[in-house]
This record gives sequence, structure tokens and C-alpha cells, in this order.
Amino acid sequence: MVKGTTSMGKRSRGKTHIRCRRCGRHAYNVRKHYCAACGFGRSRRIRRYSWQNKKVNRIRIK
Repeated sequence: MVKGTTSMGKRSRGKTHIRCRRCGRHAYNVRKHYCAACGFGRSRRIRRYSWQNKKVNRIRIK
């Protein structure tokens, strides 16, 4: 039972996210079968919220 440097090297195994088919971003969760960026696999609509992009002087910054 080691919880130091030797066990940290084992964290790099496996992939949690792969490239999404719908949005193309590296945000599709392999185990949960949905994309964290666009919501593919969870809903038919594109995942989008008003708080995602900040507005400065009524101009949207991307």
C-alpha cells in the first residue's frame, strides 16, 4: 500500500475522454457515453448555457 510517487504513475492508464462525433472536441466520456461539451449521447439538443461565454460591454468574448 503505497500512496506516494509510485502510485501516481498508474494514474495515466486508460482514457476517460475521447473525441466527440458531434462537436469534435476531446470531451466524450467513454464510461458515461456522453459528451461534456455538447451533450451528445445525453440529449438531442446541443448543450449550451448563457453563462458559458462572458460578455464585456455587451460584446461576447469567446
